[in-house]
Formats: sequence, structure tokens, C-alpha cells
Amino acid sequence: MNDLKTNCILTAEIIKRKLRRMAFEIAERNAGEEALIIAGISGNGVVVARQVVEELQQIITVAVQFITIDINKKQPLEVHLEDGFHFDNKTIIIVDDVANSGRTMLYALKPFLDYQPKTIQTLVLVERSHKLFPVQTDYVGLSIATTLQEHIRVETEGDKITGAWLH
Repeated sequence: MNDLKTNCILTAEIIKRKLRRMAFEIAERNAGEEALIIAGISGNGVVVARQVVEELQQIITVAVQFITIDINKKQPLEVHLEDGFHFDNKTIIIVDDVANSGRTMLYALKPFLDYQPKTIQTLVLVERSHKLFPVQTDYVGLSIATTLQEHIRVETEGDKITGAWLH
């Protein structure tokens, strides 16, 4: 799948360490919270979010709930959350694999605005430096400067992240 024009920017081993570090950052920043809601954006964001949940469950005793944000990244106006959750006075962490312009993260916030959450935080495995929307990422695995022509691809196998590639 990888060709000569592709560079590995994160291996599976490095990703695991970065996810663990971000879990410790979440635990430290949210000490005293009764519960955390980890919301993975459909696609690779769900895989990253599930791994963050696994790491958190090893280091904190706080209840950690996982939900999926169903969003079409190409047509992001339709955003859906799983039914049965109430987000008033809750701490929510929205998770995606790569932040480029901030557009997907901005639209992922939309359904939570129908509630009054205590706080909304964001986490990405890789953050690029091409922000077009005013979304600040709270937890970042790797921040990388790229050209507009370059792309970052996070590869997964099942529920594991196998690497991140710049091409």
C-alpha cells in the first residue's frame, strides 16, 4: 500500500506511546470529574477514541463512556449521535485521527450545542497546520507542518492503528 512517495510519520509503537501520554493529560486535566464521554468521529476517529478509552481505563477510576459521532466528512451538515445520552453538565472529548482545517471538528460540535455540557475538549492523533476554522485542539499526538498538497493517512487494522503516513 505504501509507495516511494510515502513517509512514515508514526509507527504503531509510537502511536501507542502518544495515546498513553494523551490519556495521562486527560486524566490530569479532568481530575475530579465524575465521568468522561469520549466521542469518536466516524471512521478512524472511532478507532483512536476506543484506544484512548482503553488507556484511560488503565489509569483512572472515573466512568468513561464511549459514543460515535456519525458524520460525513465531505458533507458535514448531517451529524448524528447515538440516542439515549444526555450531555448536560458533562465533560465531552471529541476525537479524530487527523485535524487539517478544523472543519470536521467544528461540525462534530454541532449536536452537543443542543445541550449544556460542562466542557468540550478535542483530541487528534495528528494535527496539521492549515486551520481555516477556529477550533483549538486540546490534546495532540503529533503536530506537523505540511504543504497543502501533502496528505496524512492513518492506517488501521480492525481496532488497532498501524501507522500514519505522509504522502
